[in-house]
Amino acid sequence: MQKNSNSGATTGSDHRTIIEGCRGDFPVLERTFHDKPLVYLDSAATSQKPREVIDVEAEFYRRSNANVHRGVYALSEEATELYEHARERAARFLHVRDPEEIIFVRGTTEALNLVATSLGRADLHAGDRVVSTEMEHHSNIVPWHFLRKYPGIELEFIGLTEEGELVPADIERLVRPGTKVTTLTHVSNVLGTLNPVAEIAERAHDAGSLVVLDAAQSAPHIPVDVEKLGVDFVAFSGHKVYGPTGIGVLWGRKELLKRMAPYMGGGEMIMNVEKGDVSYKDPPYRFEAGTPNVAGAVTMSAALDYVDRIGYDAIASHDAALVAHAWAVLGETFGKKIRLYGPPPERGHIGVVSFAIEGVHPHDLASLLDEEGIAIRAGHHCAQLVMKRYKVPAMARASYGIYNRSDDTAALVTALQKVAGFLAR
Repeated sequence: MQKNSNSGATTGSDHRTIIEGCRGDFPVLERTFHDKPLVYLDSAATSQKPREVIDVEAEFYRRSNANVHRGVYALSEEATELYEHARERAARFLHVRDPEEIIFVRGTTEALNLVATSLGRADLHAGDRVVSTEMEHHSNIVPWHFLRKYPGIELEFIGLTEEGELVPADIERLVRPGTKVTTLTHVSNVLGTLNPVAEIAERAHDAGSLVVLDAAQSAPHIPVDVEKLGVDFVAFSGHKVYGPTGIGVLWGRKELLKRMAPYMGGGEMIMNVEKGDVSYKDPPYRFEAGTPNVAGAVTMSAALDYVDRIGYDAIASHDAALVAHAWAVLGETFGKKIRLYGPPPERGHIGVVSFAIEGVHPHDLASLLDEEGIAIRAGHHCAQLVMKRYKVPAMARASYGIYNRSDDTAALVTALQKVAGFLAR
């Protein structure tokens, strides 16, 4: 991969050169399926991994594997140093000054459950209002539903426009004094919508509300700067950002983390245990019960280094070009027979293109595309409120990573024409 020195101005040509040089870093793209080269268009579900990231995980297990924080021998101290370096790396990724505000979790789902559960124990009471949106992944809906049962919070949802953006009047109506938590996604995993997080956060704070941000879909495509966004909690998953599965990050402001109750009990998070009482360590360890995914944290750190070397200017430029091209070509090819979901690219549309073709069920479409070597996602995408808003049972979704090219979209369109023609008979 050609490295981005981040020195001086870069041009569109520079960005293309950087991106073109990285496709060969991903060994899975060398595979064929059904005698066809793999066209991987499901990065919103999970990204593929570059060789150097894969090698870091293998190297950790070959040379540095030990439990962390608990051993006084050299190997354990080495593993601990690598683990804490990964915490520092995640802090830099989110533009966080204090690494002790970084908590390692299994992924965005666990992070959002942790926040909801711990805030529910510490700060939320019957009748308190939590505001979410209709475009959320289930991971940012279901944990708050748990709190509707106990302790009995009120949960309300900002609606969606026909083009997949948040309804401004709903933001004004719902994010008001008395709202305790406002929780939303940075980028929709179905619609590709880039939400105006900083503006919503400012309004929420003026109303006395905390702000929880799901950055699972934004982190692979655009910078996530917690100070510029003005939020109180951020969650993202390593496997979306070219890292391993089973590892993710929750960032929270330290003053909030200190007053929050532990999410799980066990080893590492304990200060002292008596028969009649227990006391807990300070964050982040208060929220990291049990043996952590040390290899995952170390490997995710390497993935964040990889993303940083490419640079978000190049990544964002590449993504915008892919989405705009796919949006245009699909619309031109299928005309009124296709519906494209989400805002048009010029209004902020990131990473995914979800669509439905008249007379073709998305599940049938995805199955037949697989015969052409093309991997897309079909279903409700863990976002059933989106499906209900647009009155469809499912959508087909093509989602892009740094390894995709316009040729992948061309292959998708050719295969869609073939499949749609076959199913229309």
